[in-house]
Amino acid sequence: MNKLNDRFSTVMLTTALYIVAFIYLFPIIWLLLSSLKPGSELFSYPLSIIPENPTTDNFVYSWATMDFLKYFLNTLIVAVITTVLTVIASASCGYALAKYKYKWLSVFFLCMLATTMLPTEVIMNPTFSVILNLGLYDSLAGLIIPSINTATGVFMFRQYFMTVPNDLLESARIDGASEGRIFFRLMLPIAKPIIITLAIFSFQWRWNDYIWPLIVLSDPNKYTVQIALRSIVGAENIDWVLLLSSSIISLVPMIILFIVFQRYIMDSNTTSGLKG
Repeated sequence: MNKLNDRFSTVMLTTALYIVAFIYLFPIIWLLLSSLKPGSELFSYPLSIIPENPTTDNFVYSWATMDFLKYFLNTLIVAVITTVLTVIASASCGYALAKYKYKWLSVFFLCMLATTMLPTEVIMNPTFSVILNLGLYDSLAGLIIPSINTATGVFMFRQYFMTVPNDLLESARIDGASEGRIFFRLMLPIAKPIIITLAIFSFQWRWNDYIWPLIVLSDPNKYTVQIALRSIVGAENIDWVLLLSSSIISLVPMIILFIVFQRYIMDSNTTSGLKG
């Protein structure tokens, strides 16, 4: 009877897994298949998911129409620089919160976590005022600087560093190592799984960011990929062939990123620092 119940549970859970996976994948599959349709098939009735006359000319047309190299370069600059600075800032702050014993640090950590409960729209107005007063409006620096600090990254590093024995740090201090040497030569190598995880997420956040670049940037030459896609949508008409094929092209870097680093994303040890 127990084996029958276990088998039934396995079948039900597997079925639920396939259903959830299909719900998530269906819009992406439809987008991909629609990008292979000629313009005349996009709104043909009745609608069909599978293109009758699939073509890759849409991607050639999109690449020739959109200046993807420029938009990719702008987005890559923002994503890479922000990711590097985010990892360094989050790691150093998480290390201090985990290993330094000051009462005010606990209060600071609680205040930092409280910011995660604020909607992004709430902090955009003051952040934009600061960027404007600093003369960073309509610049890539205006996208990078406000995105460096993230409470999520600090929390990840703090939880991970709390699992590192204090005796290890004391031994390094007895050997004459400075705090900077301990952090860069000891703690950062130990936290490699968290560094990779946060770097992947940070890169993804910046690559897909839309609202903040839309507010800060006005020069088309500085547009990121997401703003460039939005510029395709006109006030009166939309070039759906261009929009669909360009959207697929914009996903390619993130797909490559996932394929290259998926073993780190799937690694169970990556989240070990979040326990406790």
